[in-house]
Amino acid sequence: MRPAPELQQHIGYTFSNAGLLERALTHRSYANENRLSEHNERMEFLGDSVLNLVVSEHLMNALPVSSEGDLSRIRAAVVSEPSLAAVAREIGLGDYLLLGRGEEQTGGRDKDSLLADSLEALVASLYLDGGIGPAGAFITRFFDETIKKAQTTGGTSDFKTEVQELCQERLKTLPEYTVVSESGPDHQKQFEVELSVKGEVYGRGTGRSKKEAEQKAAREALQRLSDNR
Repeated sequence: MRPAPELQQHIGYTFSNAGLLERALTHRSYANENRLSEHNERMEFLGDSVLNLVVSEHLMNALPVSSEGDLSRIRAAVVSEPSLAAVAREIGLGDYLLLGRGEEQTGGRDKDSLLADSLEALVASLYLDGGIGPAGAFITRFFDETIKKAQTTGGTSDFKTEVQELCQERLKTLPEYTVVSESGPDHQKQFEVELSVKGEVYGRGTGRSKKEAEQKAAREALQRLSDNR
């Protein structure tokens, strides 16, 4: 694991309270194994709110004539799990995480869900240490391309529609989505969805909402269907 000072240099912020950064990097699995009382789950909750606030304000200013629905759709694309995980990978966040042995062995450092949650915790640590200024600067800097792309596409990556059209065209049937599991507390629900066609599973996806999980399952199914052409 690389030292946290390198992470601070990369994101362009030096913490006054280094303990906040350490907590943001501490996964529950590590805290449990080492009998620590604090980990990053509560910080994820705060970081999610800060992200939504900063992105909302940015979109309000950048898109003055867009409707509430359009703004909500674009924001959802920006703060989605895949987007958060992508930013986490950009800054190498996985290298700095404190993980328990089980998470380490199962590739936790590169799991979308774990990276996205940890990025939210990092945003919270910036907010708690320096206020909205440092947190907002981080979000504006590292989410700039994601925000621009979401504005261009209107926040839509509708893999479900693409899969439906492909199934109708090639297989003369419609895909079916099934929620196979739900986990986590109410404010951090994780849904796992399977997409099946004529009883055969073509894709699986996880997300913080059923819609997000369905989109991921559809994206995986679309790739498989495309490969089989």
